[in-house]
Amino acid sequence: MERRKVDILCVQETRWKGSKARSIGAGFKLFYYGVDSKRNGVGVVLKEEFVRNVLEVKRVSDRVMSLKLEIEGVMLNVVSGYAPQVGCELEEKERFWSELDEVMESIPTGERVVIGADFNGHVGEGNTGDEEVMGKFGVKERNLEGQMVVDFAKRMDMGVVNTYFQKREEHRVTYKSGGRSTQVDYILCRRGNLKEISDCKVVVGESVARQHRMVVCRMTLMVCKKKRSEIEKKTKWWKLKKEECCEEFRQKLRQALGGQVVLPDDWETTAEVIRETGRKVLGVSSGRRKEDKETWWWNEEVQDSIQRKRLAKKKWDMDRTEENRQEYKELQRRVKREVSKAKQKAYDELYTRLDTREGQKDLYRLARQRDRDGKDVQQVRVIKDRDGRVLTSEESVQRRWKEYFEELMNEENEREKRVEGVNSVEQKVDKIRKDEVRKALKRMKSGKAVGPDDIPVEVWKCLGEAAVEFLASLFQQGFRE
Repeated sequence: MERRKVDILCVQETRWKGSKARSIGAGFKLFYYGVDSKRNGVGVVLKEEFVRNVLEVKRVSDRVMSLKLEIEGVMLNVVSGYAPQVGCELEEKERFWSELDEVMESIPTGERVVIGADFNGHVGEGNTGDEEVMGKFGVKERNLEGQMVVDFAKRMDMGVVNTYFQKREEHRVTYKSGGRSTQVDYILCRRGNLKEISDCKVVVGESVARQHRMVVCRMTLMVCKKKRSEIEKKTKWWKLKKEECCEEFRQKLRQALGGQVVLPDDWETTAEVIRETGRKVLGVSSGRRKEDKETWWWNEEVQDSIQRKRLAKKKWDMDRTEENRQEYKELQRRVKREVSKAKQKAYDELYTRLDTREGQKDLYRLARQRDRDGKDVQQVRVIKDRDGRVLTSEESVQRRWKEYFEELMNEENEREKRVEGVNSVEQKVDKIRKDEVRKALKRMKSGKAVGPDDIPVEVWKCLGEAAVEFLASLFQQGFRE
């Protein structure tokens, strides 16, 4: 996939038992389903940049599964299928086509669909009578299983993409075995979206499987450009963990308050001065999301090797000599060795630290990463309406939330009735003392998300007694008013 620049790959006959998602290296993630380790099994592999776009995964059977992705406002459904072979029972074949029909019927008509499947059938060369669903460039003669593919395409108003592009037979044949050359693997899409596909061919020379060849199609999605939201820049409050940063923050805050040690009584003034000082002393983030790359084991040797490899690649791109090529290949091998050594060293250090407090944090981080990699959907990006259709516009999402909460808050439930006629107790409430505030601050954990005021607990801990005085006074004011 990396070499051929393939973003989404449908795979069949995986023979992996289970219903999972897992990272398979280089940022690629495999979603798969199988019930037997000896037969069948389907899956979809996604490039790293599309992993966070997954909205839904449907594992229908070990022959059919689908993924729904949202790419810049466009809904794309990817279906991976594996039809029964020619010699299988008719009942098994009918079950497969029934499952595929159900998947297609569950997808709204406005969403794009791409099916990548091993249909184990020949649609044949020529398209007389079937011009609306296929082109002329199939291979050899149609058989019964191929007719099922054509019938399915007619039912669902889809086109058999492979057959629309005139290629040499070598680039149309998807299966070779024992001197036999056939076309059994196909890509299908809605007829209305055929104009978005610029090319489709069989990749020759890749040893993906002994008999099957990879079918690749290039699709350009017509997306509506969304207005770019303003990037949120955050203050680097985490720097207050260092004592020198903490000391500098205290000094600058004192200067901003005109040399006073005591914080002003007014909350708005104090909060704004703290935020402004934090931005000046600690700096702000770029606002861009970090890529989820596993680089915690990197060291200077790896960094240097990668830099040298990049320079060699540029040199080879500019001057395609054999000497430059060999230099680039040698540096590629060296980078792999350096990465392997760095990983091994990092893991060795991790194993020796596991009994320490720091080692436990590393272990939890690795466990969280493994758990995240195994989830189908990384984050909830959209919601659905009553009928299960994905809503994308802001207005429709807000309308759905309004409906949901109106129902939630107005359902007839058995609630405890409020007791009427109870006596209220009149007594004096003690003031909030400074030592109570001091104890509460000690109990609070650092590194938590900030609230609406954008001031974390680290600030109050850093300011010490001045913060205790101010917070105790603030809470008393809240009590009084």
